[in-house]
Amino acid sequence: MLTKIIGDFGENKVAKLYKDNGYKIISRNFSCRFGELDIVAQKNDVIAIVEVKTRKNDKFANAKEFVDYKKQQRIKSTSMVFLQKHKLDDMFIRFDVAEVYTDIGKINIIKNAF
Repeated sequence: MLTKIIGDFGENKVAKLYKDNGYKIISRNFSCRFGELDIVAQKNDVIAIVEVKTRKNDKFANAKEFVDYKKQQRIKSTSMVFLQKHKLDDMFIRFDVAEVYTDIGKINIIKNAF
C-alpha cells in the first residue's frame, strides 16, 4: 500500500511537469497483458511513453537503473498495443524515464532513455 502511494505521488509530480511543459496527458496507468504504461503524453506529433521511478534517494542506485532490458521490452510491447488501440501508431514515439527522489524533491527526466 505504501509503495502504491509513493508511486502515485511520483507519477502525479511527473504528469504535472509534462503538462507544464506543453504536453497533453492522454493516458495514465494503461495496462494490458504485456504490462503497464505509467504515463502517455503528447506534444504536437510526439508521443512520450514515460516510465516513472520514485525512490527516496539515489544512495543505492539511480532510479533509471531499475528500468532494465526486460522492463524496456515490456514497455515497448505494451506501447504497441496502446498506440494501435488509440490509432496513434503513425506518431513519433519516444521512451522517457522519469526519476523522482522524494527526500530532496528532485525530478530528473531522461528523454529517449531507450
